[in-house]
Amino acid sequence: MTFTVTYAQRAGVGACLRLAGELDMSSAPELNAALDRLTDEGERHLLVDLSELTFCDSTGIAAFVRGDNRATARGGWLRVTGATGRVERVLRITGLADVLGYEPDTGHPASQATP
Repeated sequence: MTFTVTYAQRAGVGACLRLAGELDMSSAPELNAALDRLTDEGERHLLVDLSELTFCDSTGIAAFVRGDNRATARGGWLRVTGATGRVERVLRITGLADVLGYEPDTGHPASQATP
């Protein structure tokens, strides 16, 4: 499945990114570029919706950590929401669910997730 990343501004949250498909070593650079572009433009709060992400390997995990580090360095955060199945399991096993303020329900966006 083709990887896509789309994003839009969301009042009270910041930039909301929606990932779809498989996040792996071939697609992680696309996510890194989107996160870099947003943080370079001054966005400090990044909410990443994983509800349509079907796979995530270690390079995807590294992209989330890198994005969070960039946002944190600018006084902000990166949060993830909506993961299911294997993607959710990877977040929990790696401990990133806690680090990134994981919310399983996309109905509860990062407006609750503060550093």
